[in-house]
Amino acid sequence: MAGVFLPTDRATGRPRGFAFVEFTTAEGAAVAIERFDGAELGGRKLRINPADSGPRRPSFAPAPGPPPGRRYGKGKGSRRGLRGRKRSL
Repeated sequence: MAGVFLPTDRATGRPRGFAFVEFTTAEGAAVAIERFDGAELGGRKLRINPADSGPRRPSFAPAPGPPPGRRYGKGKGSRRGLRGRKRSL
């Protein structure tokens, strides 16, 4: 085993419930996965799997929804102007 990273919650400082473990050899990782996958620890079953080697995501994502300064839904506008446009047709 080469190293362990245990991410913590920024707000509370408590562990987030998962960890990353680096192994020096692929065989060592395979043995650990086979041995510990499904084992029980503290009343919970462990789920052990190899990490994905996909592309890294940015550390933060923009908030969903409209851009800042815009409201949800249709703007109310001037009802008087709407009535005036209807009359001119």
